[in-house]
Amino acid sequence: MTLKLLHTIGHKQIILRVLTTVVISFLLLSPDQNSAAQSQDEWPCFHGPDRTNKSGETGLLQRWPSGGPRLLLTFEGLGEGYSSVSIADGLLYTAGSVNKQPFVYAFDLKGKLVWKKPVGKAWTTTASWASSYTGPRSTPTYDNGVVYFLGEMGRLAAFEAKTGKEIWQRDLREEFIAPVPEYGYAESVMIDGNNLYVRPAGKKGHQICLDKKTGKLIWANTRIPGIEGYTSPVTGMIGSYKQVTGASAVSYYGVDTKTGNFLWKVDVINQQDCNISDAVLFKDYVFISSGYALGSMLYKLNVSGNEIKPEKIWESKLMDNHHGGVILHNGYVYGSGSRGSRGWHCLDVMTGKLMWKATNDEGCITYADGMLYTLEQRGTMRLVKASPEKYEVAGEFKVPSGGTGMYWAHPVVCGKRLYIRHADKLFVYDVSR
Repeated sequence: MTLKLLHTIGHKQIILRVLTTVVISFLLLSPDQNSAAQSQDEWPCFHGPDRTNKSGETGLLQRWPSGGPRLLLTFEGLGEGYSSVSIADGLLYTAGSVNKQPFVYAFDLKGKLVWKKPVGKAWTTTASWASSYTGPRSTPTYDNGVVYFLGEMGRLAAFEAKTGKEIWQRDLREEFIAPVPEYGYAESVMIDGNNLYVRPAGKKGHQICLDKKTGKLIWANTRIPGIEGYTSPVTGMIGSYKQVTGASAVSYYGVDTKTGNFLWKVDVINQQDCNISDAVLFKDYVFISSGYALGSMLYKLNVSGNEIKPEKIWESKLMDNHHGGVILHNGYVYGSGSRGSRGWHCLDVMTGKLMWKATNDEGCITYADGMLYTLEQRGTMRLVKASPEKYEVAGEFKVPSGGTGMYWAHPVVCGKRLYIRHADKLFVYDVSR
C-alpha cells in the first residue's frame, strides 16, 4: 500500500514539474511572440516596409457581408489632401491641409489627435481643372521613433514620433535649385538604414541621399534627365549593386545607393510627361506602368562589367496605370488602366499577356491574405481574389464621403483593419475573419 502511494505521488510530482516547465517556457516566449505580432501590426510608410504594397497579415475575411465589413470608427479633421496613412508604435500618421496650411498629424488608434505640425506652404494652381487637387499627397514615413515628411513645396522635415517636436528640416527647392513641380511634391520619402532617399529634381541634385539623423547630404545625382516625376523610391539588388529606383517626367532610372552613381535609365514618355506609378523591382527585372495611354513594360537589367544595360522584354498598351499603383503577386501584376485601357487588369508579368480585364473605372489598390482591395476613384471598394484565373469579387461597398474630390488616397490593411481616407475623414473597417 505504501509503495503504491509513493508511486502515485511520484507520478504527480513528475506531471507537476512538466506543467511548471511548460508554463515557464510560455511566459518566457510570450514577450517575443507579442513583439512579433506587434511588428506585423505596423505599416510604417507608403506601401509598407518593403514598398511592395502587400500586407503579410493573415486571418482576414475572405468574403464580405452584404454592405461590406463593419465600420469601427471614423477619424475626422484631416483637411484636404490625398495622403495615405502610416502606422507604427501605436500611432497613425497622415497629412492634410486646413485653410491652405498643410499639417502632419499623429492620432492614436482610437482616432484621438495626439499632435499636428505645419509642414511648409501649400501648393496652389490657377488651372481650373486642377484646382480641386489641393492638399498633401505624400505619406509620412516612420523609422525608429522619428517621422519624416516632404511638404508640397519641398520642405522636408523630421519630427519626434511621439511628440511632434521638429528635429531638422531642409528646403529642397532652395538648396538644390529646383523648380516647383506642376502638381507640387508628392513623393513619400524612403528610409534605408541610415539613408534617406528623396528627389528634389533640381540643378544641384535630382536624386539625393541624406543622413536620416541630421539631414546632411551624403550624395547627389545630377545626371537624371527631365523634370520632377511623382513616384516614390523603391530599392533592390541588381547583381552586386543595391539601387534606388525612381522616375523623372520622361524616364525611369536606377542609381547606386552607396555612391549615387547612375546605373541605368529607360525612356518612358507619355502624353503629359508625367510618370506617377512606382516601379516594381524583382529578381533582375523592373516592371513599369505609365498612364495617359502609354501602358506597361518589362525590362531585364543585365549587369555587364561596371554597367547595367536595360533590355526590353515586352511593352503593351494595356494597364496604363495612372497613380493607383500595381501589385505583383505570384508572377502576375494587378492594377487599373486609365485613358488607354480603363478598368482593372491582370497581366502575366513575364509576357504581358492579359489574363482578365474588368469594370470601366480606375483606382488604387493594396493586397492582404490572398486578396486584392481595389478602391475605385468614385468610392466603390471591392474585395477581389488575387488570381489570374478570373476576376472574382468577394464583396463590395460604397465608402462614405469625407468631403469633395476623388478617392485617390491609397487604402491600407494593417492590424486586421482596413483604412480608407477620403478628404477630411478616415474610415476604419474591421476585416478580421
